[in-house]
Amino acid sequence: MTIIFGHRGAAGTHPENTMPSFQAAIDLGADGIELDVHLSKDGIPVVIHDETVDRTTNGTGYVKDLTYAELQQLDACFLFPEWSGKASVPSLEQVAEWIRPLNVKLNIELKNDRIHYGQIEEKVISIIGKYTLESRVILSSFNHDSLVACYHISPHIERGALIHERLYQSWEYAKTIPAASVHPYYLSADQSMIAESQAHGVMVRPYTVNDEQMMKDLMKAGCAGFFTDYPEMAVRIRKSLKNG
Repeated sequence: MTIIFGHRGAAGTHPENTMPSFQAAIDLGADGIELDVHLSKDGIPVVIHDETVDRTTNGTGYVKDLTYAELQQLDACFLFPEWSGKASVPSLEQVAEWIRPLNVKLNIELKNDRIHYGQIEEKVISIIGKYTLESRVILSSFNHDSLVACYHISPHIERGALIHERLYQSWEYAKTIPAASVHPYYLSADQSMIAESQAHGVMVRPYTVNDEQMMKDLMKAGCAGFFTDYPEMAVRIRKSLKNG
């Protein structure tokens, strides 16, 4: 079965990387959620996509220059004014506590490919362990050195290598990290790449898949999973293919 991850929650219909978005994704039937983590000025793993707060909140400045308390004061409603005052920047621990009793997966993207955050791997993995989420978490990053660091800290937590361009024999590259999965940009993941990678034991989960026909094609190809801003569409398509 192709696993459906709500990208930044249900980012097509809710403020991305916020608790309302994560809850919506699960309510809509997603098998898991994907989120992004930076470190605040005081070293707290916080859930936000960009290096700055400018795009998704009513604040300005770099995440690394704001304390967690300062980040909590921001309105993160983004493109959805109806959520104003109800959507804030959550901490990773807040999400971990919420997801613990739920039977869903959690993909944590470490956003350290542009800014170096000291000990982000240790801090994130500590929270994963505190809430016993090791078997349900995938750690992903474009910074593959960071994934190697994660392997040395906690080898039993799955790692997914994010890649933007197509790699020659991506399954062989993934094994050097080692990573159990590759998460390619959707245009870099054709059926041969998916089939060959998965035949060699490396799962493929493209991002960000919002086209209905592409969702159908990935499911028919037996793709391990994908990330989408519209989990409700993906769930509907998967049900129709199953019933058809």
